Amino acid sequence: MSYRTFFYAAFALYLLFAPFGISAGEDVDPKILEKFKKSYPMAQAERLNKTDIEGMYEVIAPGRIFYYFPEKNYLFAGALWASPNRNLTEERLGEILTEKVKALPLEKALKIGDGKIKVIEFTDPDCPYCRDASKFLSSQSNITRYIFFTPLPIHKEAEQKIKYIFCAKDRERAYEEAMTGKLDNKKFEICNDDKVVRLLNEHKQISASVGINSTPQFWINGKRVAGANINLMKSLLGVK
Repeated sequence: MSYRTFFYAAFALYLLFAPFGISAGEDVDPKILEKFKKSYPMAQAERLNKTDIEGMYEVIAPGRIFYYFPEKNYLFAGALWASPNRNLTEERLGEILTEKVKALPLEKALKIGDGKIKVIEFTDPDCPYCRDASKFLSSQSNITRYIFFTPLPIHKEAEQKIKYIFCAKDRERAYEEAMTGKLDNKKFEICNDDKVVRLLNEHKQISASVGINSTPQFWINGKRVAGANINLMKSLLGVK
C-alpha cells in the first residue's frame, strides 16, 4: 500500500470515528439508530438512512458513505456497483455533496473570470491533479471560477502558498504562480496577516462542512466532477 493510499484510508476512518451528532430518516426504526449509536459511539456520522436493499442502511459521513447491517452489527466501507460502469455509492455521494455546495458562501471564494458558466473548485496548490485541472480551466474564457482551498496534510507547503495568494495584491496572478509551480522550491514571503489566517481557516471549515476530503473536486453548472477529469469538464463546458 502506497503512503497516499494509506493516508486516505486513515483519513476516511478519522472522518467516521469522531464525536458527531447523527439523525435518522423517517422510515428508520428508532431502535436501529440506537443500536448503531451504541455500537459505534464515536462515529462522525450525519445521518442514517434506509436503503432499498433489505437489511442495509446507508451511513452518511463527511465526504463518505458507509453501510450498516444491524442484524450482524457490521459496518462496511466500500462501493456498491450496479454495473462495471456505474458506481451507485459515488452517484449518491455526488447528490449529497451537490446539495451542500448549493449553500456555499461564494463571496468567501477566490473569484477568477467573469464568464457565464459557474465553476466551483476545491483545490490544493501542491496537488498535481489540481494543477492539471487548473491549467485546463485557465484556458477557458467563458467561465467564472469560485475557488475554495483545501490544503491536505501531506502537502507541507500548501497552507503557506495559500496565504501567499490571499496576501497578494493580484490574487489571480499569485494563484497562477502557485498552480504552475513557480513557488516550488523557492523562498517567498511568509504571510501571517490575521485576516488572511482567518480566511484560510474559513476555507478549511467550508471544505469540511461540505465533506471534501480529497482534491481536486469541481461543480460545473451544478454538475460534480471528482478529480481532474478533463474529458468530463470539456463535455460540461461544451468544449471539443
